[in-house]
Amino acid sequence: MDNSAATQRMIILGYLQRGLPLTTRYARTHLDIMNPSARVGELRKLGHDIISHKRTVDSHKNVAEYVLLSNTKP
Repeated sequence: MDNSAATQRMIILGYLQRGLPLTTRYARTHLDIMNPSARVGELRKLGHDIISHKRTVDSHKNVAEYVLLSNTKP
């Protein structure tokens, strides 16, 4: 299975383009992306309008949640 940074970016972007918020916990547990913040940072540099905020998930505090604001390609 290809788990390159490019593939991880595509997985994250595809998830966000469906209008679903993505947490670091979900990305690590279900998508096998151990450093989602790095991939999101790369997507931002590529021009994708992604915001993040902190929330609590399953008693884990300060989990980042990412949301794609614009569904258009840069």
